[in-house]
Amino acid sequence: MRDYLETQLKTAWPELRVIAKAANGLEALRLIDEEAPDVAFLDIRMPGMTGLDVAARLVAGARPPLIVFVTAFDQYAVEAFEHSAVDYLLKPASEERLAKTVAKLKGKLVAPAASSATAAISAATLQALLQQLSGAAVAAAAPAPNLQWIRASQGDQTRLISIDEVIYFQSNDKYTSVFLADGESLIRTPISKLREQLDEQQFWQIHRSVIVAAKHVAGTRQDFRGRLMVQLKDRPEQLVVSRNYVDLFKQM
Repeated sequence: MRDYLETQLKTAWPELRVIAKAANGLEALRLIDEEAPDVAFLDIRMPGMTGLDVAARLVAGARPPLIVFVTAFDQYAVEAFEHSAVDYLLKPASEERLAKTVAKLKGKLVAPAASSATAAISAATLQALLQQLSGAAVAAAAPAPNLQWIRASQGDQTRLISIDEVIYFQSNDKYTSVFLADGESLIRTPISKLREQLDEQQFWQIHRSVIVAAKHVAGTRQDFRGRLMVQLKDRPEQLVVSRNYVDLFKQM
């Protein structure tokens, strides 16, 4: 997304010079402090510190940059930006919307006499907007309902599987295998995405590539290599537990 935005900006604002790109909120804060840019494009959701956290720190400084939030929030969550001293871009940004943002930024940057007033307006406006967007961020971050059904491929057929039927999931290259008592099906959802949709009390990750349904675990044993193995109630194979997940079975 950063590279895509930079490519768009080269077209929309050829004279703009990108002086730094950050992978997370803490790095963004450090680079902005070191480089003192005129403009900062901040994704609202970033690792370490969110864009809101970074913006709150910036506006407390002596010369905050003009801030453009890059966000997935809908129009209702960001409509207050329309007439404010800061701006926003909905992901993915259209050429027309980016052109509007660039024009707004250029207008503020070519008015040095009003720069201190602009910074003050930005700070005051942003503080109010941070509260509004923080509420929207909490709502957006509300957990989605746990997965109940899976649409999977089995041969040349598509099967609708209740989550209660699943014994375990295993990642295999581009697919994830869904193992049931009566066979195996394939889905394209990565196991990392599945983990987010499953009830962690009911499904345990025992390996980076395996998630098992707790109710189908019969017990554990150690093999001749000292590895912990999960024994299943309804399938003959045994599953290796990686060292990172051994603690799940200490009570067994």
